[in-house]
Amino acid sequence: MNLHVRQIGPETTQGAEGLPRRAWTLAEVEQMVEAGIIGRHERFELIDGEIVPMSPKGAFHENVKRALNRFWTKALPAETEVLTETTLRIGSREFREPDFVFWPGSVAVADLKPEHLQLTVEISDSSLDYDLGRKAAYYASIGLTDYWVIDAQRLVTTVHRDPGPSGFGTVTKHDHGTLITPLLLPALAVRLADLGLTPAV
Repeated sequence: MNLHVRQIGPETTQGAEGLPRRAWTLAEVEQMVEAGIIGRHERFELIDGEIVPMSPKGAFHENVKRALNRFWTKALPAETEVLTETTLRIGSREFREPDFVFWPGSVAVADLKPEHLQLTVEISDSSLDYDLGRKAAYYASIGLTDYWVIDAQRLVTTVHRDPGPSGFGTVTKHDHGTLITPLLLPALAVRLADLGLTPAV
């Protein structure tokens, strides 16, 4: 067996059925967007080199996002930055687009990495199982300190803390009438009911 064979061509990833797939890099995806091969407004994430389409956002999702954006923008401490649906570059073959990310203003957007995030929020409708399952496990593995998943219809917020290789050590659920305080950003404590939001189901 030749142990020194060098791979020729692009890297590959492997699908669930076991067949290899070409692994895309973040730089290649950005070039495809620039060339118009991928539309600028297409919703997808790059997961281990695979381009994975994301579910379209519905009215429940947008209603919760709008209310939180208005509230948090006003409450934001001067030394903190926030972006919605920004591309979180995790590695050469990996990026995610959370609904909200908060980080210290001393870090430039271009330098933003998972370890800088003080609070990460996903608002979920059709993607709820994914955001609470595989995405939560992945976010724990890269050490996100405070990860919230808000069920856009039921207005139940699942707060994930104490990340580790086997998942988050602390996971708690809160209804829309509960005041929830971010671990590192207490000024952004929020009660969904106070924003005029009521559960749809």
